[in-house]
Amino acid sequence: MSFPFDQEHGLIIVRAELTGPSGNAVLRLALDTGATATLINAGMLVSIGYDPALVLDRFQVTTGSGVEFVPRITVKKITALGQKRVDFLVLCHTLPPSAGVDGLLGLDFLRGEMLTVDFRNGRITLI
Repeated sequence: MSFPFDQEHGLIIVRAELTGPSGNAVLRLALDTGATATLINAGMLVSIGYDPALVLDRFQVTTGSGVEFVPRITVKKITALGQKRVDFLVLCHTLPPSAGVDGLLGLDFLRGEMLTVDFRNGRITLI
């Protein structure tokens, strides 16, 4: 299954759906092959019933501003690019509003699949 993206402007944005204890959320995630783990904005996780403050599992993340330890949460389900992951670990971090996305779709979601990014036609496929 192939999905369109705007090949001429900025980030490759992927639509994703996240399932939590108290609901679902539709997210805009930046495809980030430089990120080893998928990261979701804390506000989105809280809105569907996750509480990052209660999570003991912390993961070291290197950002542009330094090294931080962020909560790592198991989400019930995440769906993106026609693929579904159940009981999937994501990192929780606060993103600035200027980011324009709800998080990053990282390599952990893509592993074991074949990712094709067709910049000429503005199509992305994950099989």
